[in-house]
Amino acid sequence: MSAKPLAGVRVLDLTRLLPGPMCTLHLADLGADVIKVEDTGAGDYARTLAMPEGRLAPVFLAINRNKRSFRLNLKQPEGVKVFLDLARTAHVVVEGFRPGVVDRLGVGFESVRAVNAGIVYCSISGYGQTGPYRGLAGHDLNYCSFAGFTDQAGTPDGRPAIPNFQVADILGGALVPAMGILAALFDAQRTGQGRHVDVAMTEGVLAHNVQALSATVLRGRPDPAGRDLLSGGEACYNVYRTSDGRHMAVGALEPKFWEEVCDVLERPELKRHHWAGDGDPAEAIEVLRTIFATRTQQAWVEAFAGHDCCVSAVRGFDESLDDPHYTARGMFVRAEHPQAGEVLQMAPPFRMTDFAFEVERPAPAQGEHTNEILRALGYSDEKISSLAQDAVI
Repeated sequence: MSAKPLAGVRVLDLTRLLPGPMCTLHLADLGADVIKVEDTGAGDYARTLAMPEGRLAPVFLAINRNKRSFRLNLKQPEGVKVFLDLARTAHVVVEGFRPGVVDRLGVGFESVRAVNAGIVYCSISGYGQTGPYRGLAGHDLNYCSFAGFTDQAGTPDGRPAIPNFQVADILGGALVPAMGILAALFDAQRTGQGRHVDVAMTEGVLAHNVQALSATVLRGRPDPAGRDLLSGGEACYNVYRTSDGRHMAVGALEPKFWEEVCDVLERPELKRHHWAGDGDPAEAIEVLRTIFATRTQQAWVEAFAGHDCCVSAVRGFDESLDDPHYTARGMFVRAEHPQAGEVLQMAPPFRMTDFAFEVERPAPAQGEHTNEILRALGYSDEKISSLAQDAVI
């Protein structure tokens, strides 16, 4: 087994809540030494957000594994000095404040680059470091709405849907930054020069909204929510309620799959209603609604078993836990946490030769590794005690 892909890479993580910590989770799982730099007040309040007193949030435990925690007061000059000492040993800094905050604190890109020319410095914000909206507050729903996604994620009656999957936070605030960081890190290893990676979560959604772009180019604007090819406007790509109140997903975009669906349903006359045909999709949707409503979900699963035509059950997340496929792929892991006990988590969503994922560290307590990290920097016990006494750490 070779070393982990990011072994030897040190990341200073100034972020909290979901987007930034999810980004650095991927780096930590790949072997980076991620140091979670938390303030000396509440720290990352995602630890206990919306939880009963004394309980840790499962989301926090899941996205902060394999990291170390370092408490530091960046509002004190001595705290800034400590951070820059730490930055000299780092390869990556990730921050998620509003634009301008890190510069006012004295730990922005230029300040860090002055002590470490090879640093990759990633700033994650809602609207980016430049532009007229750079200083606006927001959350996932705002970013998705601003990027035109929420307008599309709705029903034909015009009401937007609000998914509990944070598209902007995860796509724009975690995966896009990780991509930018890894690209800049690769270049820094070759040239010795780092870069500032400016990520706007709204643009992470906008840049991947290719269906809306295509419709706008072709017809001047996207189709209304629930009425285009991929959001319920076609019979061949839709969800249908079953007799037990559950649903089946039909994703038969290709004609060969749709024809197979019609054969299983014993309704060959519906084949012409495919999006590539000359039929009426609304008529076919109503027919399929009636047909699927006659049996339970399990009965339909059995009816389509052995037919390779992109029809599947709409399952609850809890049903995935014991699924043999995910079990075979090792997607769910249980890790021990000293306070929370056994915690259910998900493995990284990729496989790589000569790399075995493991939870080496549970999510850290606030400041758990501060003294350990400072000693490794060469700070004496006397100096550490002085910093603690002055509320710097």
